Amino acid sequence: MRKSLRCLALCLIAGMASIAAFAQTITLKGTVRNSSNQQSVPAVSVTVKGTSDGTFTDENGNFSITTAAKLPITLVISSINFESKEVSVTDPAGAVTVELAPTSTLGQEVVVAATRTAQRALDAPVTIERLGGASLRAIAAPNYYEALTNLKGVDMHTASLTFRTITTRGFVSSGNSRMNQLIDGMDNMAPGLNFSVGNIVGLTELDVDNIELLSGASSALYGSGGMNGTLLINSKNPFKYQGLSFNIKQGIMHTDGKQRSPSPYYDWSMRFAKNFKDKIAIKISGQLLRANDWEANDMDNVARNNVLSKIIPGNRQTDPNYDGVNVYGDETSANMLGVTQSIQNSYIAGINLASGGAIPNIAALLNGIIPSNATQSQINAILAGAFGSNPTLLSTVSQFFPFYWGLRNNLVPNQNVSRTGYNERDLVDYNSLNFKFNAGVHYKITPNIEASWNTYWGTGTTVYTGADRYSLKNFKMAQHKLEVKSKNWFVRGYTTQENAGQAYNATVLGRLMQEAFRPSEVWYPTYIGNYLGYKLAVLGNGLPPDEYGAHQFARNAADVNRPLPGTPSFNALKDQISSTAIPAGAKFLDKSDMWSAEGQLNLSDALGFSDKVEMIAGANWKLYVLNSQGTIFSDTTGPLKINETGGYIQLRKKLFNDVLTLTAAGRYDKNKNFEGRFTPRFTGVIKVAKDNNLRVSYQTAYRFPTNQNQYINLNVGSGILIGGIPEFQTYYGLNTNPGYTAESIAAARAANNPALLVQAVYKGMKPESVVSTEFGYKGLIGKKLLLDAYYYFSKYTDFLAAVAVGQSLTGSPAGILNPLTTRNLSYTENSASAVKANGWGFGLDYQMARGYIFSGNVYSDVLNNVPSGFVTFFNAPKYRVNLGLRNENIIKNLGFNFIMKWQDEVSYEGTFVTGTLPAILTADVQFTYKVPNSKGVIRIGGTNVANTYRRTGYGSPAVGGLYYVSYGYNIF
Repeated sequence: MRKSLRCLALCLIAGMASIAAFAQTITLKGTVRNSSNQQSVPAVSVTVKGTSDGTFTDENGNFSITTAAKLPITLVISSINFESKEVSVTDPAGAVTVELAPTSTLGQEVVVAATRTAQRALDAPVTIERLGGASLRAIAAPNYYEALTNLKGVDMHTASLTFRTITTRGFVSSGNSRMNQLIDGMDNMAPGLNFSVGNIVGLTELDVDNIELLSGASSALYGSGGMNGTLLINSKNPFKYQGLSFNIKQGIMHTDGKQRSPSPYYDWSMRFAKNFKDKIAIKISGQLLRANDWEANDMDNVARNNVLSKIIPGNRQTDPNYDGVNVYGDETSANMLGVTQSIQNSYIAGINLASGGAIPNIAALLNGIIPSNATQSQINAILAGAFGSNPTLLSTVSQFFPFYWGLRNNLVPNQNVSRTGYNERDLVDYNSLNFKFNAGVHYKITPNIEASWNTYWGTGTTVYTGADRYSLKNFKMAQHKLEVKSKNWFVRGYTTQENAGQAYNATVLGRLMQEAFRPSEVWYPTYIGNYLGYKLAVLGNGLPPDEYGAHQFARNAADVNRPLPGTPSFNALKDQISSTAIPAGAKFLDKSDMWSAEGQLNLSDALGFSDKVEMIAGANWKLYVLNSQGTIFSDTTGPLKINETGGYIQLRKKLFNDVLTLTAAGRYDKNKNFEGRFTPRFTGVIKVAKDNNLRVSYQTAYRFPTNQNQYINLNVGSGILIGGIPEFQTYYGLNTNPGYTAESIAAARAANNPALLVQAVYKGMKPESVVSTEFGYKGLIGKKLLLDAYYYFSKYTDFLAAVAVGQSLTGSPAGILNPLTTRNLSYTENSASAVKANGWGFGLDYQMARGYIFSGNVYSDVLNNVPSGFVTFFNAPKYRVNLGLRNENIIKNLGFNFIMKWQDEVSYEGTFVTGTLPAILTADVQFTYKVPNSKGVIRIGGTNVANTYRRTGYGSPAVGGLYYVSYGYNIF
C-alpha cells in the first residue's frame, strides 16, 4: 500500500512539475517587413536560438511563436533574398517589429538534388540549375515548365500546348525515357508510358517552391532513367507558405489566323494554406487551363521504310503514293503490279475451281484466243463466243479481263498507291484542357519530425507524338503519397494511378475509317480496275497515255461515298471507331498503376561521426501493374506485374581545411526481367578561392527497357509494335516463320525476287548504359558576377533501338513480295555499336547598377564516330543561346524580364518522320506591376512575340505566339 501511495505521489509531483513547466512558456508575436519598401514579408523563418522552436510568418508578415526558453530570448530571422538578422527580446508583452534588408542571392541558393543533401549551388559537384522564389515569380513564360528552356543545357520538345518534354545533353523527343522527373520526391512517370506526360499531372503554378535540374547522368542517386538528367520539382510547405493566393491569366493565340481563327487562352489557379498552431497545416490548390491547341499541319510527303521515314517531293495531286506527315490513313500503301498479279492469281484459282478443272489457267486460255492487237469490239465478241453459254462465267471473265489485259500489255505500272487519308485537324481533339488539383495535410509529430499526406490529381486533353500521333482525350493520372521525414531521414510510400480516358491513336483512326467505308481488299481492285479502264479507253480512242488523268479517275472512283470531314457520316464514323478499343477500333485502354516505397538515412548524423565523414544510404522498391486489357500490352489474360528494387550509399569527405571535397556514391538496381545494374559516381570539388570552385565528376547511368519495350503489343496501322522479350518471338512464331529485314524486303520487292530476303536475327534486350566524365567551374566574382562552365564527354553502349521486320502471312517467303500478305513487326533490341558524345556550356549572371541583371548562356552537344546508317535519335542542335535582361523595379513597382533564344538547325531523327528542322529565333517578354498598398500584381507578357511558327520535331505542331495578361493576389 505504501509503495502504491509513493508511486501516486511521484506521479502527482511529476504532473505538477510538467504543468508548472508548461505555465512558464511564453508566446512572442511580431511582424517582419522589407526595409526598402516597408511591405510585409511572408514565409520568413523565425526560430528561437538554441532551441528547436520555430515558425514562419503568415501572408501578412505576422508570426506567433511559443517557447519555454528563458528571457532574454534571441530570435533568428531569415529568408531567401534577405540578410538574416538576430533580435533580442526582453519583454514578451510587446509586439516585435523586424526589418530585413534585401540582398543578392547569386550563387547562394541551397540545392539538394546534387548529393541528396543540402548545400550551396556554388559548392555542387555536378552541373545543376535552379529556379525558385523571385526567379519563378518573374519568369517570362506562361508557366514554370516552359521557363525551364531558359536554363543552360535544356532542350524542350513541344508535341502540343500542354505536352512538353524536356531533356539535357541530347535525345530530344516527345516523351523521354532517359530523363527522370520527380514531384516532391515521387517518380512522375505514367506507368504505362514510362515517361512523364509533361506537366499535365504535377504541381499547380502557385504551389511550386523550387525546381532543381541535374544535367546528364544521375542514376547513381536516382535510379533507372537518369541517363540525361533528373528534374526535381518541389512544392510549398503549408507550415511556411500560408494564406489565400490566386492568379487569373487570360491570353490569346492564333492571332494571325494561319492555323485557325484567333482564340482565347485561359489559365486560372488558386491555393489556400493554413497553419494551426505549428502542429497541423493544410493546403489545397487547383489550376484550370483551356485553349485551342497548336495544330500539326505538315503536308510534306513522306517515304517510309518501317523504322525511319524521310521527306520527299510530291503531294496528293502529283504522287499516287502520297503519304502526308500529318495526314492519317494514307500510310496504307500497296504496289499496283503486285496487287494486280495477286488478283490474276486469285481469278485463275477461282475459275479453275468453278469450272471443275476444265479451265485450269484462264490467263493462258485468253492468251491463245485473243490477239495482242485486238480492239475492244473484237475482244467483246471473242469473250461472248467463248463463254456466252455460261453467263456467270462470262461475267466473271469480264471482271477479270482488265487486270489480265493490263498485265499482258504492260499497262500496270510498278507503282505504289496509298489510300487517300484524312488531315490531323479532322481527327484529333484540339480542345486543349488541363485541370490539376493538389491537397495535403501535414502534422508535426515533434518539432523535428513531420508526417504528411498529399494528393496530386490531374486530367487533360492533349496530343502526344510517338511512332504515331495520339490524342490523349480526358487522360487522367493521380499520385498519392504518405511521408514521414526529419532533418536526417525520410520514409515515403506512394502510388501512381493512370487512366487513359478516351485516348486514341489518330493514325489508326484514319486507317480504320478508310477500311470501314471501303476495305483495301475492295478499294485497290476498284482503283486498279478503273485505272486500267481509263487507260484502255484512252488508247482505244487513239489518244496519248495520260498517267495523271488515269490516277485521278481511279482515285475518284475508288473513293465514291467516302465520308468527308464535317459531314454527319464522317462524325458518326469517327466517334464510333475512336470509342472502340484496339484492335477493332483506335481507342486504347490503360489503367496501369505503380506502387513505390523508399527511404533514406544520414548514417553519419545518426551514429555521430559526421565530423569525420558524411554518409547517407537509401533504398527503394517499385511495382508496376500494367493493365491495358490487351489494347497496348500483351495483358489479355490479366494485368502484368514488374518488380524493381534498388539501394544506394554515398560518402562525402572534406579535406585540407575544406579546400577539397570528395564524394563517392554507388547504386544497385534489379528489374524482374533483367540482370542487376551497379552504377558508381565519383566527384571532387576544389575551392580555388572564396566562392570559386572547380569540379570534376565520373558518373554512370543506365535505363532498363521501358514497360512498352518489354510488353507492348500494339497495332499501329502500318504494323504491330511488339515487346522485345523472348516470349514475343515465340508468340508470333518468329522462331519458325522468320522475319526479314526491312532493307532486304525493299530490295526483294523492287526486283520481285524473294531470294534477296535476309532473315532478321533476334539479339535480345538488356539495359542501356552511359559513362560520363565532366569538368566544371562555378564562381562568384565581386558578389555581382556569377559564372558557370562545364565540359563533358560520354560513351553510350547497348543502345535500345527499334528493329523492323516483315513476316510472311502465307508461310512462304514469296508472300513478303506482296504488302497485303506481309505482317510488319517492330520490336526493341540493343545495338552493338557504341556512340560517343561531348558537349560544353557556359553561363553568366551579372548584377548591374540600378537593379538590372543580365543573364546569358550558350551550350553545345554533339555526337562523334556514329557508324554509317546507325540511328541514334540524338536530335540536339549543335549550338543554343539564351540571353536575358531583367529588373524587378525599373521604376516604382514596375519590372520586366526579356529573354531571347536561338538554336541551330538540327537533323531530326524520329520514329514519326526524319528530316532537317530549321534554326529557331524567338523572344519572350513580361512586364510586372505591383499594385501599391495591396498584395496584387499585374503581368503582361508574351512568348514568341514575333509569332514566328517553329517546330521542335517532325509530326509535332508548329508553335506560334501566345500573349497574355494576368492578375495575381498574394503571390510568394
